[in-house]
Amino acid sequence: MLEFLNQYSILWIALAFVLLYVLVTYRNKPKPRDYIALGVVLVGLWLAWNSLHPRSTPLMDNAKMVQEMVGQGTPVLLEFQSPY
Repeated sequence: MLEFLNQYSILWIALAFVLLYVLVTYRNKPKPRDYIALGVVLVGLWLAWNSLHPRSTPLMDNAKMVQEMVGQGTPVLLEFQSPY
């Protein structure tokens, strides 16, 4: 359970901020600009998640092919990253 919370902590934090914003906004009579601001925040969070979350690369599972590319005269960029 703790791994799930740790791996998806940005989602939990974003959800907490959105819920806090909604609670504060709905305590005071919301205006149309408040709904627009909420929409902008949600779109911004979606864009951030979509552009920053890790994805697999074409050579991710083919270590032998990568080893053959190293030392052939062409620079090879190796990236090591955790999926979360």
